Amino acid sequence: MYAYSRRGSLSGEIAVPGSKSCTIRAVLFGMLADGTTVIHNPLPSKDGLAAVAAARSFGAEVVMDEKANTWTVTGLNGKPKVPENVIDTMNSGTTTSFVTGICALLTDGYAVLTGDEQIRRRPWRHETDALKELGATCIHTRPNCDCPPLVIQGPLHGGVCHLPGFNSQHISGLLGPCALLPKGESVDILVENPLEALYVQLTVDWLKLFGVKVENSPDYKRYHVEGGQSFKACDCLVASDWSGVAFPLVGAVCTPSELVISGVDFTDSQGDKAVVDVLIQMGADIEKDLEGHRLIVHGGKPLHGIEIDMNLIPDSLPALSVAAAYAQGDTHFTSLAHVRVKETDRVAVMQEVLTACGADVEITADSMTVHGGRPLTGASVDSHDDHRVAMAMSVCGLLAGGEMKISNPECAAVSFPGFYEAMNKIGAGFELR
Repeated sequence: MYAYSRRGSLSGEIAVPGSKSCTIRAVLFGMLADGTTVIHNPLPSKDGLAAVAAARSFGAEVVMDEKANTWTVTGLNGKPKVPENVIDTMNSGTTTSFVTGICALLTDGYAVLTGDEQIRRRPWRHETDALKELGATCIHTRPNCDCPPLVIQGPLHGGVCHLPGFNSQHISGLLGPCALLPKGESVDILVENPLEALYVQLTVDWLKLFGVKVENSPDYKRYHVEGGQSFKACDCLVASDWSGVAFPLVGAVCTPSELVISGVDFTDSQGDKAVVDVLIQMGADIEKDLEGHRLIVHGGKPLHGIEIDMNLIPDSLPALSVAAAYAQGDTHFTSLAHVRVKETDRVAVMQEVLTACGADVEITADSMTVHGGRPLTGASVDSHDDHRVAMAMSVCGLLAGGEMKISNPECAAVSFPGFYEAMNKIGAGFELR
């Protein structure tokens, strides 16, 4: 299947679904809790469903009520069971990292963890090495390969472990299991160069919601977790996904559009809400309605290039690089090394697809410069089965001449199920065939 996109504009109101990152944390922390957790507004994306499948593999009951828009998780009081089968986290890196840590709680058997082709190409050695420092057994099944499949068993003990900080998910994956150590034991996690720190802050905030306390230094280089804690079941609400907001937002900013994006939480610790301020700095006309939880976009205004540090907002590169191609002048993206080990090497992939449309893009190992303002023309581009690339290039078609053709658009369901239908309700005119 392909998605086809042509020049157009957006109007009306769109509500972006719940956060993928928050949904995964809610499911897996609910699985570790004592009691029943009710999750409101969960995201039933492929990644969210991967977390549900993992929770069930450990023995938790998860009831999904589509009509009420809730998932109810009956927790295991910090005692996951040894899975009867291999845990397949599909395409979800976040689920993979959290489940890796949870598997290290098992003491009476091993867990085998794998994912799809992309997950099996992504390195996990930093997290498994940290777990081994704390006593876990972690085996990479392929010689000279840092990627899943993994075989993992506990127990964990207190002590000090080290992470380079290149991937925030590896830090997040350790925090919850460390809180379940015996009382009197504790763990210090030392991080050399923390990137994506707001994603770890998101984890700390969700742990707090479930009654678990984590101490961290202001620079996110040190975390202290006391054992003897327990997860308390709760009712929780999943806020709209700021990573998903970026796509209709960029589409509206770069076209003569009048759009309202509703249901956003400006107090949420998702790092990608910074995309709004980045676009405003580039010249976009965006109103923040804090009380109404809305963004009001008056599109089509001229944008100009700026320098953007992507350390805290790596998932927004595909969307922002489209805005950079529209803007006049140069936009220089920095701190991109960790963006190269997402579902794809998004730095190289976005250079490839934007160049196919006539953009002028230069990249280095850690940066991207988009020389903006050149006319863009629709082209046949490969999504590389990356949900954010597929959505970014569909939006790019709204500001390009001719027709944009994007392969495998179904992958958008990883984080934004119903993306094409939702965008068409505000006038995008996308076609899937």
